[in-house]
Amino acid sequence: MTLTLFSALTRAVNPLLYSATGSRSTRKGLRMLSSYSYETLKVTSPKQYVYQVDINRPEKRNAMSRQLFSEIFECFNQISDDPDCRSVVLCGQGQLFCAGLDLQDFAEFASAQGVDEVSRRALSFRKIITKFQNSMSVVENCSKPVIAAVHSACVGGGVDLVSACDIRYCTQDAWFQIKEVDLGLAADIGTLQRLPKVVGNDSLARELVYTARRFVSDEALRFGFVSRVFADRDSLIEGSVRVAETIAKKSPIAVQLSKRSLVFARDHSVHEGLEHDADCNMAMLQSEDVIKSAEALMTNKPVEYSKL
Repeated sequence: MTLTLFSALTRAVNPLLYSATGSRSTRKGLRMLSSYSYETLKVTSPKQYVYQVDINRPEKRNAMSRQLFSEIFECFNQISDDPDCRSVVLCGQGQLFCAGLDLQDFAEFASAQGVDEVSRRALSFRKIITKFQNSMSVVENCSKPVIAAVHSACVGGGVDLVSACDIRYCTQDAWFQIKEVDLGLAADIGTLQRLPKVVGNDSLARELVYTARRFVSDEALRFGFVSRVFADRDSLIEGSVRVAETIAKKSPIAVQLSKRSLVFARDHSVHEGLEHDADCNMAMLQSEDVIKSAEALMTNKPVEYSKL
């Protein structure tokens, strides 16, 4: 596919990229994190042990470029090992959460490959697909719970991304779209694997995939893709940070083990899940966090857990 054709296709199926964008906003109380320096992501800390990761390409409607994929992978790997982070809010700068794949960026990349032989070109694309899959899975595999805070549009790759999150909230005006079939593609970086398990309705999942129709916040709430709907972006971020702060005040041992066990249980039998929990808890039951939590319950005093 030529660059010209790719560009035309982008304008036809993803007009969000070509409409006017809003200005970037900065909320009070956000602390910049100098150790997280990315061009397509903005990482701040609104509360102790809570990180906020903003997709930061408002001029491109937060469309997913190759650089964004790479930086998501780097950022969440870094967060996973960061003792100063215990929960994450993932949101988008500008007027919408994510407009999907940045097709123009990928067209320029594809045209520069210069590989004509079909099998070698196929292997090259497989490496790229696997890399992008890992950039979504890193969110699911991050040791810290991730709350997706979606406002306005969440299209294509944006759905892949939020499907990998632990908790999904959105604004009343939010809408979602599994867009890939309109591009002549099958979604290949996580939606087909995760969304049916999230919503628990195979028929509905297939309808949304095959038709590429939009589903809005009320429907997303009704079938369980999101668990809360907020009036606007400000209340969405505030509510998401509040929940993240509540999580961050819990034992990091307990929360991170719970996330690991939930992800494991989703893809294994009940028996295997119980065995997994027994193996983990035979060590974790000896954690100092158990003693601290028990003392806090008896004395009705807040507890300060050690960093991991």
